[in-house]
Amino acid sequence: MGQDQTKQQIEKGLHLYQSNQTEKALRVWMRVLEKSADPAGRFRVLGCLITAHAEMGRYKDMLKFAVVQIDTARELEDPDYLTESYLNLARSNEKLCEFQKTISYCKTCLNMQGTTVSLQLNGQVSLSMGNAFLGLSIFQKALECFEKALRYAHNNDDKMLECRVCCSLGNFYAQIKDFEKALFFPCKAAELVNDYGKGWSLKYRAMSQYHMAVAYRKLGRLADAMDCCEESMKIALQHGDRPLQALCLLCFADIHRSRRDVQTAFPRYDSSMSIMTEIGNRLGLIQVLLGVTKCWMIQKELDKALESIEKAQELAEGLGNKLGLLKLHCLCERIYRTKGQQRELRDHVVKFHECVEEMELYCGMCGESIGEKNNQLQALPCSHFFHLK
Repeated sequence: MGQDQTKQQIEKGLHLYQSNQTEKALRVWMRVLEKSADPAGRFRVLGCLITAHAEMGRYKDMLKFAVVQIDTARELEDPDYLTESYLNLARSNEKLCEFQKTISYCKTCLNMQGTTVSLQLNGQVSLSMGNAFLGLSIFQKALECFEKALRYAHNNDDKMLECRVCCSLGNFYAQIKDFEKALFFPCKAAELVNDYGKGWSLKYRAMSQYHMAVAYRKLGRLADAMDCCEESMKIALQHGDRPLQALCLLCFADIHRSRRDVQTAFPRYDSSMSIMTEIGNRLGLIQVLLGVTKCWMIQKELDKALESIEKAQELAEGLGNKLGLLKLHCLCERIYRTKGQQRELRDHVVKFHECVEEMELYCGMCGESIGEKNNQLQALPCSHFFHLK
């Protein structure tokens, strides 16, 4: 297959993919990969396969194609191709919650400055790195990376990147409990979709609606949360976006739990858990298990709650997700206080404070811890934050 035929087939695959005929598109691209003798064409088709597998939640396949793409980039001996392939390798590892590897590949990208293409990719590299730091609960470094990504987006007038960074910032502020900002950023992302997103994939709209739903729920605006989550889920189902379906099911379950409707919440958590397990989203699984634990606590089934905590703790330790561990110690503390088991209670109080120290989650001004309750925060240029009050 020559250069022109390769180009035609790649375009054919893209057309099929955009009209939701994903499996047909994958077959066309796989055929190109087998038959094309053009290395640049092979590189491009691998990029298409990586994106498609990412959106379907087939992260192990995504990683496999990213590794092949690096070999193709080396064959092409072009620093731009190599940077792009390392970014894809970083993103594959980010999706599989291998956060240390993600950070390491992102650093490789930033050290391999090629030409203008590499410089345009720097924003995406910073975003991926920020997501990885957030997964490890290293909040100041995560914020630094997100702000850097935002600067690249503004400098290159890259509205799609700006939209993605705003969604990540929404997630960031939801985790440290500044719910006003957790809502502000995905609303900003939704605005960008409305103003510039006519030709964009619908996933950008779905993503911003999902993050708005999370913030609305945390603010207690449950009807608004439900509306946004339904909108996001509708798009996720249309596009076969398994990762987003899992997140929406988790959000639905959390909304029902906030209404203390545990019977409706449990099946949603189960459905979310089975997709998260299938795609390998271990960070998502921790969130699901936290929700399930809280449901058991509402029902005063404390031993079942402790079983869920044990599973979540194993995952959080494996990933190095310190915020997950902090939340689990906090729940254990409540359970053992109810059970009157003083020794276990003291043990978890100590571990809770160790987590706070490790994450440096306290205000530089008033000394109180950050992330215990909803509080407006202000970040300094050095990415340290303090209570606005």
